[in-house]
Amino acid sequence: MKPLTLATLLPFALLPATAGAQDSVAALRAEIAQAQQHLQSLNARLDALEQGQPSPSAKPPPSPTSASQLTTAPPNPETPRNSQSSIAQTIIPARDSVADPSTGASRPDNAPSPNDPELKGFIAIPGTQTLIRLGGYAKLDAIADSRAAGDTEQFIPSSMPVDGPHRDVSHFGMHAKQTRFSFEARRPTTHGNLRFYLENDFFGSSDSYEFRLRHAYGQLGNTYAGYGYSTFMDADSLPDTLDFAGPGAAGYLLVAGIHHSFALGKGNTLTVAAEDPDSQLANIGQNDSSVEHLPDVSLIARMERDWGHLQLGAVLRSLRYDGDGRSDRTFGGGLQLSGSYAVAERDLLLFGLVGGKGISRYTADLTGSNLDAAIDGDGRLKALPLRGGFFGYTHYWSELWRSNLIYGQLQIDSADALASDAFRRSRYAALNLLWSPAPSWTMGMELLYGQQQLQDRRDADTLRLQGSLQYNFIK
Repeated sequence: MKPLTLATLLPFALLPATAGAQDSVAALRAEIAQAQQHLQSLNARLDALEQGQPSPSAKPPPSPTSASQLTTAPPNPETPRNSQSSIAQTIIPARDSVADPSTGASRPDNAPSPNDPELKGFIAIPGTQTLIRLGGYAKLDAIADSRAAGDTEQFIPSSMPVDGPHRDVSHFGMHAKQTRFSFEARRPTTHGNLRFYLENDFFGSSDSYEFRLRHAYGQLGNTYAGYGYSTFMDADSLPDTLDFAGPGAAGYLLVAGIHHSFALGKGNTLTVAAEDPDSQLANIGQNDSSVEHLPDVSLIARMERDWGHLQLGAVLRSLRYDGDGRSDRTFGGGLQLSGSYAVAERDLLLFGLVGGKGISRYTADLTGSNLDAAIDGDGRLKALPLRGGFFGYTHYWSELWRSNLIYGQLQIDSADALASDAFRRSRYAALNLLWSPAPSWTMGMELLYGQQQLQDRRDADTLRLQGSLQYNFIK
């Protein structure tokens, strides 16, 4: 065996260096080829831009306003790793709506509104998982009444005067009080998605433009707390009218409260709520005052399907008053069945039925009218029985044009507890034609008819013609 010499070992010593040099050259060539491909891509995009055509290889940046970005938010040291940030999606059909009450409504797991499934318009706050959005719209209403309508800005039949010296005087006016502004924030947390929603309009005064709070609430997962729509009402069943009030038999109330929803699967939910009580009493004396000692309690069952939805709500109330040497209390409660049903391709049927005792506060026509219960001549408190219903049908003539036909009726039976000039029944009807040439712009005309009947069967009616022009901030 020959002894190892320096000349023998030298080739073996140079092998790693030679292999490393070859690898470096190969890597350098690969980098040069990649740079050439990138340069060619940039040149192609530049040529396309100069010719006014979309770039063939340009990819749109990811939008910070989609629901998926909230669902899979980027890592953030402030959020624990076990963050549950999935968002449930509503499956009921989307619809065009002037007032769009569905946007501000609370939904299980803070699901997006069916009219805004992609949560458009949100802006990410750098360094956080919080998304914010500013919204709202400006709306001008021009209103002409054939006779005195009571409320000159909203069509509320229960406000129509019966008899009186100015009963047959016509009226014309314009206002922009429905204009509203909203602020919304969303973010995932360890206990589900968190939503904060704030909204106002300018119906705070009958003779000026005073700020009125509509919503101010937070919702974490399925637990809601704050001020906004009553759980008893169904925002998705409210018809599409230029008139802000809508049919008087529709459930409508803004109130402070707390509620929690339980998901039952397959689009079914059950919600339990406790809300701020307010006994609105008739025939109350100078020394009498309503007494609130228990919250209003609601139980809501809801079913959502791709054809629409059904909602059954129940509310239980404790009504009480205390006076000088007299007092009494009673219980009130009622049911509301409401929903929507998609017809043909885009048409939509909306409806609601309500009935019970002591629940006038929860109806659009009678909230604030002191008709939940009445004190009779013996000082006893009687919850007033109420019943009513409405329907609305939306027909799309084309992608830009749609019409709505709405009718509703609401009635109170007093059992001799109310005065002869107190409310007994109201009727509401509307027919409109709306044009939306762009998502951010809607205008239209609406013909309304309303009637009020008093307990002594005297009545009054009015025709109204309303034209509106609306600009949405984000759509």
